[in-house]
Amino acid sequence: MAASGYYDLREKLKSMTPHRDDYKNKYAHGTSNGSRKDRKRKYRESDDEEYEHSDDSAELREQEARRVSSSIQQRSIFTPEECARIEEKIDEVVANGEAGLYREHTVDRAPLRNKYFFGEGYTYGAQLEKRGPGQERLYRKGEVDDIPGWVHELVIKPLVSNGVIPEGFVNSAVINDYQPGGCIVSHVDPLHIFARPIVSVSFFSDSALCFGCRFQFKPIRVSEPVFVLPVRRGSVTVLSGYAADEITHCIRPQDIKERRAVIILRKTRPDAPRLDSDSPLNSSLKARPTPLKAKRSHRKADPDAAHRSNQTLDSPRLSEMNLTLNTSHESWRWIRRRTDVRPFPTSIATASAQRTTGGATRTTTNTERAQAAKSK
Repeated sequence: MAASGYYDLREKLKSMTPHRDDYKNKYAHGTSNGSRKDRKRKYRESDDEEYEHSDDSAELREQEARRVSSSIQQRSIFTPEECARIEEKIDEVVANGEAGLYREHTVDRAPLRNKYFFGEGYTYGAQLEKRGPGQERLYRKGEVDDIPGWVHELVIKPLVSNGVIPEGFVNSAVINDYQPGGCIVSHVDPLHIFARPIVSVSFFSDSALCFGCRFQFKPIRVSEPVFVLPVRRGSVTVLSGYAADEITHCIRPQDIKERRAVIILRKTRPDAPRLDSDSPLNSSLKARPTPLKAKRSHRKADPDAAHRSNQTLDSPRLSEMNLTLNTSHESWRWIRRRTDVRPFPTSIATASAQRTTGGATRTTTNTERAQAAKSK
């Protein structure tokens, strides 16, 4: 790892705390310029005010945390063997996405996090023409792939049989695939798009879902959450009420220590707004070039390929090279006529003296060229 680089966002977050602690301790202990006594008294007074404010804030946060907790349900339904089978299917989805087998709006790629929309997809984030809550729109029908059969059979069916959701509830399934250090910023699932509850099932590794965080960027920082919900591999999380509607939730970079995937199951509202064919946003999405995937070549680099004898002069690189060489040689001939310098070395003189006369090519010797220059 480079001295100034990071493998993922967790390293960056850890590196940002020491200097803040040093700065706070420096002034709290009165080691800056000025009277040590005055500094202590001043900061005692401000600390008391801060402590009073912190007490009030802590009580409010505790009340809010209880409201969040009371509107969340968690259950362990899937066995390790069932998880392993579902995780194999998730790997197949990822492979199909890399192979370009899905429709354009099914796959959404971001650093350390890929999303796969099935059944219904919608615009959000940078895709929005106008930012802000309520601006999200469903794609037109058929612009994302259908929910795979294995999701119905291996995930939705067990949830229905265990009474988590009613049969026929789910018409939107999203698979979020996180790499270590990946994250998703604080948000509320659009109220005008999705009915409640919101159901998610976790796979591959344990993680945490945080509520009430604020993200800041450049550099990235995440505030302390109001409530942290551990999510285990195979656990089912159901959000409704306050947890779904009144407070944001997120995945922090430091909480993704290993690869993790989550399948989010939702139902779209019947009156949810949808992009139409004349929408400027829909046109811009169509016009957007498809991002190129990183490709690996197994061939060795060959910097001399353009100089091989089997290359034709029609090659742009060869044509440009020949033009440069010809210009250089003409300049050398002009300099030699003006200064009567020594004859060129044989290799350069032979190359520069080749020219076409009456359709035939001949080579002028060094002696002939010297005599011609003197006669002029």
